[in-house]
Amino acid sequence: MRQKLMLIAILGIVLLSITAPAFAQETAAPSTPGSIEYHKWSVIAGAFSLGFAAAICGLSQGLSIIAACKGIARNPGASGQIRFVLIFGLVLIESLAIYVLLINLIIFFVNWNKF
Repeated sequence: MRQKLMLIAILGIVLLSITAPAFAQETAAPSTPGSIEYHKWSVIAGAFSLGFAAAICGLSQGLSIIAACKGIARNPGASGQIRFVLIFGLVLIESLAIYVLLINLIIFFVNWNKF
């Protein structure tokens, strides 16, 4: 098992070192922070990040609720503790989406006058 992990790690390092020169090409015209394309792409990237964070939060909240329901079904006497940990976990999971929303709002309002 250890030899397989070592082989996979070495193969990964070799592949990464081989593909690195392919990404070393120069771009045509990089967007500067003052250009309109830069601001449009920052808002679009923010929208994709918010969608991604919302999807991951939804999946993880669903999985945590399933686990809590199974735990309460196995041990009804521990339902109070399980419920507390579930709510605390859901708050932490939801805070990820709120942080991403806050960052996206900051990006949007910074770029508001650029459009």
